[in-house]
Amino acid sequence: MLTAEDNVLLTRTGPGTPMGDLFRRFWQPVLLSEELPTPDCDPVRIKVLSEQMVAFRDTDGNVGVVDNNCPHRRASLFFGRNEECGLRCVYHGWKFDINGDCVDMPSEPAESNFKDKVKITSYPARDYGDCIWIYMGPIELMPELPQLEWATAPASHRNVRRWIQESNYMQSTEGEIDTSHVSFNHRWFDLSKAPRQNLPRRMKNGQPMNNMDGAPQLTVRETDYGFVYGSRRDVGDGEYYWRVTQFILPFYSLIPNPGDREGGRCWVPMDDEHISVFQYSVSTGDAFTDEQRAMANISPENLLRVKYKFEDGSVVDTWQPERQLHNDFLIDRDMQRTVNYTGIASGREQDMAMTDTMGAIGDRTKEHLGTSDTAIISGRRILLRMARELQEGIEPYAPSHPEVFAVRAIDVVDTQGDFFKLLEKQAELGRAQPIA
Repeated sequence: MLTAEDNVLLTRTGPGTPMGDLFRRFWQPVLLSEELPTPDCDPVRIKVLSEQMVAFRDTDGNVGVVDNNCPHRRASLFFGRNEECGLRCVYHGWKFDINGDCVDMPSEPAESNFKDKVKITSYPARDYGDCIWIYMGPIELMPELPQLEWATAPASHRNVRRWIQESNYMQSTEGEIDTSHVSFNHRWFDLSKAPRQNLPRRMKNGQPMNNMDGAPQLTVRETDYGFVYGSRRDVGDGEYYWRVTQFILPFYSLIPNPGDREGGRCWVPMDDEHISVFQYSVSTGDAFTDEQRAMANISPENLLRVKYKFEDGSVVDTWQPERQLHNDFLIDRDMQRTVNYTGIASGREQDMAMTDTMGAIGDRTKEHLGTSDTAIISGRRILLRMARELQEGIEPYAPSHPEVFAVRAIDVVDTQGDFFKLLEKQAELGRAQPIA
């Protein structure tokens, strides 16, 4: 468990918080590129690390991310005119470019130089990996974009989705590095009724290997990018099912799959009680077929485009899954009795039902952690340590070394029972970290 003080430090990411300062050292995705499809298209409202902003693509195709409120009388720039390389407030016509500079102030006399003294908060933005990324930290420390494989791969080999979830970022981050839950939360009793995307990745003697050992042995190795951990399941006959998973700073996962498909998610805090989730998959072999891309877009099911309003009155434009907290994720109790463990039909929503019902910010002072939570404990310790170090003037290593993000997960059945020897063996096969 954590102390109440550490739980606050871990989960609060707004301006001026230690964890918020740490996260602002990293580039982070905030939109899909397709949400700003063309020059001078409609602006989009976003919220990141408790800051309300508006994103727009200017006449030259460049992306700007600026404060939601015009610095004149604080009207929302979401209603602005996106025209001639700038976003113009419709209240009094003040216009701002992607750098936040006021380039026109028609409500002032022509001889006035007032516009040269006015600037709106803006953040550097980049199109990268089918996403819009922003950097919110000190400009003199702005690093290169992280070399995550899914972001650097050709568009033909990549698939990315986005949606909103109603919980703190850390609950979902921890769920992603919790391998033991797969044996339970994602168990299907009747595989003939399981959607294709929920079918077990590996089988032995007619049984899913995840279900053959519900208490996997975990080994964690801290790395420059966060940590990697091995989950070893004993599947008999002297063999082990290894799932080698990454936690990539500050909130990315990389989930192993057999073959040439990998994927994961990142959990970008909108505020302390909501996250913008990016789900990515990448083919390390051939390009995705239309069928494979459709499969990657199934879970969560039925993403709906919504205008989401927060309790503080701020608004974002986003997608929201049909299954969510207010409808109990459409749990089917008959299904739970005979078909699968949860009674929830889609794998991603099975996870959401667990993490989002912990409360908007889970109370970690009341937990009772076991050996299966080794990776979760490691993730918390790393983030807490790095946030405290930054307050002491020690900058994080990973943001300024984008090459450390270029890693791959591993999913193998092997007779090797030692995690570190397994990594050496996989390195010989060209399949370990970092990417060769």
